[in-house]
Amino acid sequence: MIVFWFKEAFKSIGRAKSSFVLTFISLTLAVILIEASLIAVQLSEVFQKRLKTNISLYIFLKDPVDKEKVNNYKSELTDKDFILSVKYISKDEAAKSFIKETGEDFREILDYNPLPASFVVKLNTDIVKRDSLQKVMDKLSGYNWVDEVVFRNKFIYRLLGYVDAGKQYLFAITGVLILIAVYLVYSTIRLITNARMRELETMKLVGAKLSTIKMPILLNGLITGILASMFGIAVYYFISVQLSHYQSINNFIFRYRYYYLASLIFLGPFLSFIVTLFSLRKLTLKI
Repeated sequence: MIVFWFKEAFKSIGRAKSSFVLTFISLTLAVILIEASLIAVQLSEVFQKRLKTNISLYIFLKDPVDKEKVNNYKSELTDKDFILSVKYISKDEAAKSFIKETGEDFREILDYNPLPASFVVKLNTDIVKRDSLQKVMDKLSGYNWVDEVVFRNKFIYRLLGYVDAGKQYLFAITGVLILIAVYLVYSTIRLITNARMRELETMKLVGAKLSTIKMPILLNGLITGILASMFGIAVYYFISVQLSHYQSINNFIFRYRYYYLASLIFLGPFLSFIVTLFSLRKLTLKI
């Protein structure tokens, strides 16, 4: 019986080449569009995480700085679960950095160093949000040895907001693309089923079982889905080669290659089988 199902499935492909090609194109477009949307969403998340790692807080210490207590202050900050790393910048280091960046040596005018010692604090990416960041700044400002807490990465923060909004749009676009893809495949399979309705009615008249009628169509859809996935994988490799010159994107694609390949292999057959099964739900033995 299984051999018969496969024979009928391949025969139906041969009898309706144009319908098969139409289904194949619809499925391939569906697979590629869904995969592209998933990659875009994940890429935006990686970009967002990378932006967050560049956000720092500057904790300026009150003068005079007790050098013996600096390590205690640093340990106190490091123990906080929301802090990723802490770097101490002494008054002398701050002066050297200022002179290097501006080219002006204030020591020629002033006989003292007005720049404060500070800690540069990197935060865990999970708490880099507008509300939580303000809470962290308020908490750090509460230490009696802290003069001021400054956040200088406002542009990056604004960029994070744009990426966040873009990600929401990407989710919406992905949902719409999935619906369009499913509708395309469903419509195509319904057209094929309607075109074969006379043949299916004849099979009912000769007493064919419902499984004998449905299984070749389901296998036809499954074969089409597998071919669509194979074509999608070929497109994925082609794009990967074209983007190999862009190191950061290439590294990203290479790192998640097994995830993308698995989703490509799974998407075509799953989509075609489920949609075909749904389109055949009204097909019964009633004449």
